Amino acid sequence: MTENIKWWQKAVVYQVYPRSFQDANGDGIGDLKGVEQHLDYIAKLGADVIWLNPVYASPDEDNGYDISDYEDINAKFGNMADFDRLLQKAHDKHIKILMDLVVNHTSNQHQWFIESRKSKDNPKRDFYIWRDPVAGHEPNNWGSFFSGPAWQYDDATGQYYLHLFAEGQPDLNWVNPEVRQAVFNMMNFWVDKGIDGFRMDVISLISKPDGLPDGQVPAGGVYGNADKAVANGPHVHDYLKEMRDKVLNRADMMTVGEASGVDIQNAIQYANQDTSELNMVFQFEHMGLDNNPNPALGKWYDQKVSLTALKENLSKWQNKLAGKAWNSLYWDNHDQPRAVSRYGNDTPAYRVISAKMVATLLHFMQGTPYIYQGEEIGMTNAYNLKREDFDDIEIKNAFKYLIDKDNLLDEETMLRYVHAKGRDNARTPMQWNNSDNAGFTTGQPWLKLNDNYQTINVADALADPKSVFYYYQKLIQLRHDLPIMTTGKYQLLDPEDNDVYAYRRIGQGEQLLVINNFTDQVLTRNYSVPDDARLLIGNYDDDEGQTLRPYEAKVYQFSA
Repeated sequence: MTENIKWWQKAVVYQVYPRSFQDANGDGIGDLKGVEQHLDYIAKLGADVIWLNPVYASPDEDNGYDISDYEDINAKFGNMADFDRLLQKAHDKHIKILMDLVVNHTSNQHQWFIESRKSKDNPKRDFYIWRDPVAGHEPNNWGSFFSGPAWQYDDATGQYYLHLFAEGQPDLNWVNPEVRQAVFNMMNFWVDKGIDGFRMDVISLISKPDGLPDGQVPAGGVYGNADKAVANGPHVHDYLKEMRDKVLNRADMMTVGEASGVDIQNAIQYANQDTSELNMVFQFEHMGLDNNPNPALGKWYDQKVSLTALKENLSKWQNKLAGKAWNSLYWDNHDQPRAVSRYGNDTPAYRVISAKMVATLLHFMQGTPYIYQGEEIGMTNAYNLKREDFDDIEIKNAFKYLIDKDNLLDEETMLRYVHAKGRDNARTPMQWNNSDNAGFTTGQPWLKLNDNYQTINVADALADPKSVFYYYQKLIQLRHDLPIMTTGKYQLLDPEDNDVYAYRRIGQGEQLLVINNFTDQVLTRNYSVPDDARLLIGNYDDDEGQTLRPYEAKVYQFSA
């Protein structure tokens, strides 16, 4: 099996959110030249691929996920010459570039939509999803993922258009073959530039159900659940096979689809080993385990996930995709809070040790690991941000609807929930050093910095051989060096243990035993470690055998 391993199965991906990575021109917004400045840093970490969040032209209603021109660069980030230079310099350092593809929707300022809304008989009208009012209101009861209704009335033609996200993000009508061909032409524009693949935003939502039926309204909610109504629609696999034929087979590219609402069977279709569609998907089941028990509040909550529930879910995906489809491995990204704050312990006493533990658990699983910028130095959630500081449209709309309009929460509780789960936790500027604005910009940062940058930053991490950074560097090197991390069978140990997550990776003639203490307590566990076992990596300087210290992680290697 080792001979059949694809490059992207052994790769480690480093996600760059350009707006928050490095500002090279002093305007307070990160840019492409800023990314270029830190290619050596990413190379030092050992990452093989950069996933670049959207850098296309955009009015930035949703921080670049509302695209007004797919073949131009957002002027805030630079220009196409800057992109071309970044791509070349990355390739010179043997780093690949994965572009973010956003084709469920465009901006309402895209030329296609400007034409589409002019009249009902415009040639671009059918590029989007327009419907007549029903009984004087929206065509169905779907709610937007960003709170409020998923439909916007347009006075010019007396119809509603669908926007599963913000009002400024109208959904494309993938039923129209002209839309599909226009998307494929645009993708080929980037393939011809030499990019190495696509991360596909909300790709599971592109095929809407026939007739657009109402969604189920959760108890206490106002709108129908659009995710359950739309995800994995009737033609999504047909569309992706067409994309494979017309675009993806033109080069040896990496593809990962963000697949909201995906289950095991759908994931096997999306990421089947026959590569008829995508290489892998991002599934969200483990991200929803700590959601609010009140479905009307969705993700907004601040309680830690149950470790037994996390084990059950991650193990399901490890075992049921094995030999059939490929996993993606991630804790955080631009849409999720910081991993050490969510799954570890971000207090000064335990931040470093638990960040290493959380990393250990993920990186020894089967799949392609994704590291979000700052994760590799243990950046935390930003508890210093207040309501007036937030930039994220999802957070703003949550305050607007859940508090101001629907009175489902009080502001103090909502702020606590946002500090736990809000997207701006991950979007605060990268903490490079302890100078003004953390070395991110000489200007005024577009988003307030996390106020702990003077003690958590890249400069300090690089100066400390025991830092989180060097631990991640070693994890990446081990993945490159040890085939068992890519091909070994996964076996969960003690599924009912709510304090320790332990599992084995079983290869030909060897095994790995991965042990992670998720508590701040000293525990005792006996996993019958063989006498000839070698401690491969651990987050303490020594090994006390069956004694597990707070947030201790260790991995043994031994012959089977």
